[in-house]
Amino acid sequence: MSSADSVKVAVRVRAFNQTEKDAGSSCIISVALNDITIYDPRNRNNTKTFTFDLSYWSHSGFIKNEEGILIPDGPTSRYADQRRVFGDLGQGVLNNAWKGYNATLLAYGQTSSGKSYSMIGYGPNRGIIPLTCDELFKAIKQNQEHDKQYQIYFSMLEIYNEKVIDLLSKNKQPGGLKVRESPQRGFYVEHLKSVPCESYEQIEQLMKEGNKKRSTASTNINTSSSRSHMIITIRFKQVFLKEHLTKQSDINLVDLAGSERQKSSGAEGDRLREGTAINLSLTTLGNVISALAEIAMGKKVMHVPYRNSTLTKLLQSALGGNSKTMMIATVSPADICYEETLSTLRYAERTKNIQNKAVINEDPTERLIRELKAENAKLRSKITKIRNSGQRVEEETQELRRLLAENELQMQEIQTSWEQRLEIARKEWEQQYLAITQERHMIELFPYLSNVNVDPQLSAFVKLFIKDGESVVGQSASFPQAIVIKGLGIIDKHATITYRDNKVILEPHGQAKVTLNGVLVLTKVQLRHLDRIILGSNSTYLYVGNPCERNSEDLSRYDYDFFQSELAAVEGFDRDALGPACRNNRKVDPSVLAVFHDYIRVKPMVAEANQISEELNKDLKFELEVKNLALTDSRGQDLAKEVLVKVTNKVSQKVWLWSRAKFVNRKFIMEDMYQHFVDGENISVDRESDPFWDPVEAVHLGTAYIWLQSLNYCIVLEEHVEFHNSQGKEEAILQMKLVPCTPTGQPLREDEILIDPTELVGQRLDFQVQITQCLGIKWLKQNSKRGIQIRYHVLNHPHPFHTKPVWNAVNARIDQVTQFTVTSVSQELLNYLQNHALVLDLWGLQVQYGQHFDRLQMSVNNVMLICTLRFFFSCYKEGCAEMGSSSGDVEVTDEGSIIIDYLRPRLPSSGSVEMGDDQLSGLYIKLSKLEQEIELLRDVNRTLRKDNVTLKGILRKTMSDASRPDEKSSHQTNIQDFGCRGTPKASYEVEFAKALKTFYQRMNRVQSQLLGLRRHRPPDDDDVEVLRIYLGKQTQVIKDFGDSLESCINSLKNDVSLIVKKKKEHTLWDSETK
Repeated sequence: MSSADSVKVAVRVRAFNQTEKDAGSSCIISVALNDITIYDPRNRNNTKTFTFDLSYWSHSGFIKNEEGILIPDGPTSRYADQRRVFGDLGQGVLNNAWKGYNATLLAYGQTSSGKSYSMIGYGPNRGIIPLTCDELFKAIKQNQEHDKQYQIYFSMLEIYNEKVIDLLSKNKQPGGLKVRESPQRGFYVEHLKSVPCESYEQIEQLMKEGNKKRSTASTNINTSSSRSHMIITIRFKQVFLKEHLTKQSDINLVDLAGSERQKSSGAEGDRLREGTAINLSLTTLGNVISALAEIAMGKKVMHVPYRNSTLTKLLQSALGGNSKTMMIATVSPADICYEETLSTLRYAERTKNIQNKAVINEDPTERLIRELKAENAKLRSKITKIRNSGQRVEEETQELRRLLAENELQMQEIQTSWEQRLEIARKEWEQQYLAITQERHMIELFPYLSNVNVDPQLSAFVKLFIKDGESVVGQSASFPQAIVIKGLGIIDKHATITYRDNKVILEPHGQAKVTLNGVLVLTKVQLRHLDRIILGSNSTYLYVGNPCERNSEDLSRYDYDFFQSELAAVEGFDRDALGPACRNNRKVDPSVLAVFHDYIRVKPMVAEANQISEELNKDLKFELEVKNLALTDSRGQDLAKEVLVKVTNKVSQKVWLWSRAKFVNRKFIMEDMYQHFVDGENISVDRESDPFWDPVEAVHLGTAYIWLQSLNYCIVLEEHVEFHNSQGKEEAILQMKLVPCTPTGQPLREDEILIDPTELVGQRLDFQVQITQCLGIKWLKQNSKRGIQIRYHVLNHPHPFHTKPVWNAVNARIDQVTQFTVTSVSQELLNYLQNHALVLDLWGLQVQYGQHFDRLQMSVNNVMLICTLRFFFSCYKEGCAEMGSSSGDVEVTDEGSIIIDYLRPRLPSSGSVEMGDDQLSGLYIKLSKLEQEIELLRDVNRTLRKDNVTLKGILRKTMSDASRPDEKSSHQTNIQDFGCRGTPKASYEVEFAKALKTFYQRMNRVQSQLLGLRRHRPPDDDDVEVLRIYLGKQTQVIKDFGDSLESCINSLKNDVSLIVKKKKEHTLWDSETK
């Protein structure tokens, strides 16, 4: 009898983790009964509400009792603890299993959303899986009858990169286990170990063994559990002896891989994004759920892609098949996880529409055996016919024989009594019990190394005991007292640990890499309790000292992130290196925190990639960098930071910059290749499929800034500015000019300099960007067979402009002039020019190794001649990447000048803006005061202009009334006093314009000094003398900046005072003349 019902979906909202607390995150989720509402942190009025079968608020309202169990903090608390979640979901699974239905529970959510905590638990807070197993055995004990027999089998597997790994088998499984299909069983895993159990303690031990195997495997190549699926299957049989009837239920408890989304700028742009199967199962699961949801809504679906992945094959009965299925979706309520949480809720909403048709699995044992015998007879008949026909169909014959052997094996299993299987299992239990007892005894006697995994659930499962005398740590087990550790970068004899007189001494062997508390160890060192040890690339262990040294410390604080943060801090990288972590309200900037955590998570992967490259002779070096670490936008505000991986070919010196997502994607393919190498398989692949190869590309070297405010006054600006890379180090020096000009390209005269920029409103503005040369290019110093190209945006024009490429020159002569036109100046444009800079990016060009350069240069020149103004990135198959802009994308004047009419830009998101350093706050106050003083000077200028108009009127009247010779003489005298052009001292405006020109030229240098101050970082060295010298230099730089700023202001004040004084004298003279 079948029972049609929908998948039951529950959503659990967890508490903030430490990262979210440090970030000062706000909660964006509310729960009311079974409705969950999520708020967009960028617009709280933008909400979405979802309704599920069950919802759990586990975010707040809890305390920890004496046993360490989290419980509600009072009778009115909404907190849902582990026991309550089990009561709804775990107990529901058990109820269905007792009735004879197959039952499945899926846990879905992003990494660190609480999936594993809900399913397995942590410490005394047991999750659904252990509670379900425990309650099952309790129920069996209460329902014992003489004519009933209860049989429980336990299996545990992991799916990683589409490979099935048996976590209970001690045998090596190269390539993983095979997934087969049969008419009776559907999809199943061939040779998967299924262990009979008669107590919860046995299942608990099996889970520990399985997690230990996961932990050991992940140590080898950091195969993070967040990227793998774990399936625990409990086969529960109720045998009715009198009726010769068996009621069977398969309970599948599934902890799915993390569901976080890739950034669009990351792996999606990688040509090898489909080269890894790491996300195939989760993607296919989503497609299956979507297809089944559409079927449930009455839509016609041609195909449900169960067969497209290993996971969906094994879950076919759970989704749309013979199973009572539930899903628990776990989410973070933090604002920094908004996108992932919303994606999870949408996924869960689709899942609840799936319809299953569960059937009570109540089949007579004898009938099942008869069916298998009948099928075997048919298979034998087919084999006989093939033989008699004389056909040689080897593959078909082998497949028939395999099916025949499987059926016979299945009959043998059915006929084997429960007692016989239990007897075999008991012998294994005895051996395991001895090992457990021995381990507990050794913990009380010896110091040991405890593994630390990126997944806290897999930490502390491996304990390497340090016995008296000398022990050799490494890959080899051939030494008399060996501590065997498998992992990247670990050699046969990696280090020696000596334990004598209650002292433990660690000594690296040769050039073996050993890191202690973040510091590389080169000689003997004594270990202290809770020391952190990293062996090779990334095998991390916590040293637990002698029993006499131990206290009741919380070892969980020494997690994987603690190791990596310590390592990064020793190398001079911490949160402060990313800029100010706190805003004015003392709230930690989430963007800074996110980049820091990305850095420490990717750092060990970079170390492993370097080791894999070395062992596979790929000649690549990987280095971790932070994009925009010391760079700003056109307003001088910090740019959003991002973790990048710099890749360098040590032979050809080619360089690539990979995004974090692209590197992680490539890293998984590298791991797969390395595993084939370790297994002795051929790893030769074509170049397009090689994760270590990429076509050459242009590399961003640095950025320079030219402030645009001089254009407001039509002043020529000539600059020597530095290109600085993301880390703030100088890459080259640029010589260029910003020249206001006439429509025909002639520079404006000095008497055309403006005092009041508002005179430009409604007028046409022409100017030229003249880039002369680029000096001292480090990119060329490192390798002369390279080139450079400069790219820049003008105002907010959507397309960038580029210089011609220059090759083989450390001091590159460019000599490029580009003229731009604003057809009508607006007040918004004047404001933009006053506060923004022209941002110029220096790009490094490189040729494919072995190509003839002259031939390449010819093709480059032809391309640049044809596409002078075309914006593209052209990557030649055997060439280089260059940049240009398209004439089809820009509008030009009759004179050939490029029109760049200013458009109002969209406001930047607040998350991309970061405040300056606290130590420079006083300098910003000075700049603010300077703006106020400039406004006062403009008021003075307006007054002077009014006086000029009055004087001009008087002069015209005087000239028109002059009729006598003495009057003519007086008129000529006035002309000499007021100016050679016959205007009443119009030269005062010219003098004021010259003063402004000098002022803005000086201010550009002051602004450059300010940017230099913001880029300046303290040295990594802890030497007090080095820090003292740095402090002295920094103090002098700040003093010089203050002096320069004050000198600029005073100089302008003096010039204006002199002009005003002269003006007053002539006004007095004019009144006396009247």
